[in-house]
Amino acid sequence: MIAKLKQFLQSHAQAVTPEEQAQQLKLAAVSLLLEVMYADETLDEQEVAMLPSMISHSLNISSAEANALIDEAKLVQGNATSLFEFTAEINAQCSIEQKQKLLLCMWKLAYSDGKLCRNEDQIIRRTADLLYLKHSEVIQMRNIAMEQR
Repeated sequence: MIAKLKQFLQSHAQAVTPEEQAQQLKLAAVSLLLEVMYADETLDEQEVAMLPSMISHSLNISSAEANALIDEAKLVQGNATSLFEFTAEINAQCSIEQKQKLLLCMWKLAYSDGKLCRNEDQIIRRTADLLYLKHSEVIQMRNIAMEQR
């Protein structure tokens, strides 16, 4: 029975095209960034302005594509039940360096309004745990984000 379940899961996973996998990865990353943005329950103008440019620069896409991705991620993020849904996708497809880059973007977004909310900090740290990043990496990315503001 376990072998049949494993075979089903493998055949089902193979049905996803590389383009769909890339899109799912982008949606997962943007959804995590949205989690940070919404964590303090106030949408700051700097956060709202920073997100599309951060995404277009990080993913090397146009501003229009970044805004479309944000709109799609808002729907996905709104229906999510936990951060694990997003981090599982990232763990499956990303290297440590890519995870660190995402964490750095999360810290930059959190500090964009000049202050770090406790909820933003908690979401970033929970995400880092789910991405299997070390505490030293979390602190290093936070320090880089603070220096670059």
